[in-house]
Amino acid sequence: MSQYGFFIDQSRCIGCNACLIACKQWHDIPPGPVKWMRVYQWEKGLFPNTRLHILPIMCFHCENPLCMKACPNDAIHKESRYGAVLVDPEKCQGTRKCWKACPYGAPQFEGDDPGLKMSKCTMCMDRLEQGLKPICVLSCSMRALEFGPLEDLQQKYGRLQRLEDMPKESMTRPAVVLKAHDSKKEVIGWDPLKTLE
Repeated sequence: MSQYGFFIDQSRCIGCNACLIACKQWHDIPPGPVKWMRVYQWEKGLFPNTRLHILPIMCFHCENPLCMKACPNDAIHKESRYGAVLVDPEKCQGTRKCWKACPYGAPQFEGDDPGLKMSKCTMCMDRLEQGLKPICVLSCSMRALEFGPLEDLQQKYGRLQRLEDMPKESMTRPAVVLKAHDSKKEVIGWDPLKTLE
């Protein structure tokens, strides 16, 4: 089985959400809570020494998808050409066990009502079949995203599959290679305590 995946360069992402918007437009996802592509932002540190973290997250199409194992209806499968984890809406009963099992929040639901069917990132299978890259990758003006065979991405960018604050990669083996943001540099020398006074 081939395994394709994503490269995410956290040092390039500026949180513009172009990938999220392009994904919703391409897949005709209506306005609302369903976001196959998400851009997380969080702060760390104490004022005045804070750091903003930004990370785009789609389904990582794991080599060991816990969502697939958790589904009691066999609605989730891993296809062999690209290694994409896909959902069959005909089989999905909306039990949400997949959502509970996925550490990355990939399964999406239109609301909280019981029985709503799950949807998620499809790795843009329709585009891949035409020889095109996923729409999120092409929409990134900062070139923070890349896509291709996982082995090629690992040879080019390394094997980092987990950033600080992310779940352990050993249980799912996500098809992603990550580059953490650059370390914070002091551009202007200043004394934070003196500034606060």
